[in-house]
Amino acid sequence: MGLLFFLNRTTVFLPFVLFCRDFYRVLFAVCLLLRTCEPKTGKAFRPNVLLIMADDLGIGDLGCYGNDSLRTPNIDRLAEEGVRLTQHLAAAPLCTPSRAAFLTGRHSFRSGMEASDGYRALQWNGGSGGLPVNETTFARVLQQQGYTTGLIGKWHQGVNCVSRTDHCHHPLRHGFDYFYGMPFTLVNDCHPDRPPEVDAAVRAGLWLYTQAMALGVLSLAAVKASGSISVPWKAVLGLASLPALCFLSWYASFGFVRRWNCIMMRNHDVTEQPMALESATRRLLKEAVAYIERNKPGPFLLFVSLLHVHIPFVTTKEFLGKSRHGSYGNSVEEMDWMVGKILNAIEEHGLKNSTFTYFTSDHGGHLEARDGRVQLGGWNGIYKGGKGMGGWEGGIRVPGIFRWPGVLPAGRVIDEPTSLMDVFPTVVQLGGGQVPQDRVIDGRSLLPLLRGSVQHSAHEFLFHYCGQHLHAVRWHERDSEIWKVHYVTPQFHPEGAGACYGRGVCPCSGADVTHHSPPLLFDLSRDPSESRPLTADSQPLHGTVIARVGEAVEAHRQTLSPVPLQFSVGNIIWKPWLQPCCGTFPFCSCHEDGGGTPEGPDL
Repeated sequence: MGLLFFLNRTTVFLPFVLFCRDFYRVLFAVCLLLRTCEPKTGKAFRPNVLLIMADDLGIGDLGCYGNDSLRTPNIDRLAEEGVRLTQHLAAAPLCTPSRAAFLTGRHSFRSGMEASDGYRALQWNGGSGGLPVNETTFARVLQQQGYTTGLIGKWHQGVNCVSRTDHCHHPLRHGFDYFYGMPFTLVNDCHPDRPPEVDAAVRAGLWLYTQAMALGVLSLAAVKASGSISVPWKAVLGLASLPALCFLSWYASFGFVRRWNCIMMRNHDVTEQPMALESATRRLLKEAVAYIERNKPGPFLLFVSLLHVHIPFVTTKEFLGKSRHGSYGNSVEEMDWMVGKILNAIEEHGLKNSTFTYFTSDHGGHLEARDGRVQLGGWNGIYKGGKGMGGWEGGIRVPGIFRWPGVLPAGRVIDEPTSLMDVFPTVVQLGGGQVPQDRVIDGRSLLPLLRGSVQHSAHEFLFHYCGQHLHAVRWHERDSEIWKVHYVTPQFHPEGAGACYGRGVCPCSGADVTHHSPPLLFDLSRDPSESRPLTADSQPLHGTVIARVGEAVEAHRQTLSPVPLQFSVGNIIWKPWLQPCCGTFPFCSCHEDGGGTPEGPDL
């Protein structure tokens, strides 16, 4: 009888207890968003934070952004249950600088993670360049607020500075408690059957010079042997050492790109060298799901930095031939499946309503990625340009999807200009931290806009850089048009092609860009594809807009200060003493056992 009474009481009060718990969570979240209350102790409720970033994904590749031929049901569902941004913008059009800006909320040139000319992204795990330790990431702030912080997937922000074990640029030095993934990025060299990519032009030049020197020495030796000249053999042998040294330096680095760059790490330890592309997807998914389960008491920050859809593709056999768009489409649909599995893990552990979830890409799709006539890169929809182009919309306009059930309105679409840099102050605010006051922070918290308490973006101006060169500026005057001014644009090859075919990406400066005087002007509100430049004759406000944006540029330049360049030749080149290695250098080789096999897709 007593047991029956207890069960009846439990049946009555348990739903009430659960309701109260969720009610107070939502109430606290609303207060936080409206800034009417602040967490008084470290034990106050704060949401988990799940950030998912795709690599090289075009904004036109998702169903929720208009694609009707690629299947992305899981990301589309995320958009239906949350808020979708239509003018979400990367701060840079390439991997390393875009991610540096995302992590810190600052333009990448402020930390030296940008190039004036030459290299525009890190080239080696064994280089000394990378995200400086004095930069503050959102992971570090949340770690200080008591969050467990993890990064699964791609890093591409450097590893070491002085020695193989200093890990000065490593994720664990930037606020992450746990790291599993690639410290570098996928490159063609990671696939044995793909043509070389890392410093391909330099590699070809060094090989040519080595052959020329070797031919010269052999010719000299032949002439000496015939007795035609009187040169000491010591001199001939001395000259022979030059091509030998050149060959050794070339071969030691470029001859083993796959072994040096294509590796997997768990925290500070190299776990696979070189990595097996065919098992990378399963391993990363297994790690992400395990991290969620391991840290479900919360609060946690998990940054899932996907290898998809960068080339070479890591698509598993279950997805080969499943898409209507070849290898790239297969990769996109597998990426969506991975996102679905991660979201399922959140929901299965009862964390959906207490997790702030975000999905994006680091920049636009890679138009120049081709295999003969076969397109391997993404589709940027109606937007001109692609990866590597800092001004045109196709290089910087990316998906932006946020979900937090009960707090953010489901199905909301926002057309205001926002930036990947805005994620930094947004996440910091959610975690109860403070944005650093000792440096320029270019991002602005998105919480009021996402929640609907304000209708306009906090950005009046957004500055679009290609390397360290300002290519374009966006001006959104409240309740007015969205203007875009282009100072520099790349010259497409062939002319009118819309990309720079025949080279990796379009340049930022030099002979292959056009400087516009007067600048090009577009009204993005009416011409989002940037196909109809305005003139003083067609737009009465032409001169006024150009002048106002010019004033904003001058004010912006007053915030700039010189910093050490992380992409200098000295920082970029491969240094054997910095190379991460499992085993004894240079005999670095190891393979992970197992790898896990999460339940396959239902196709």
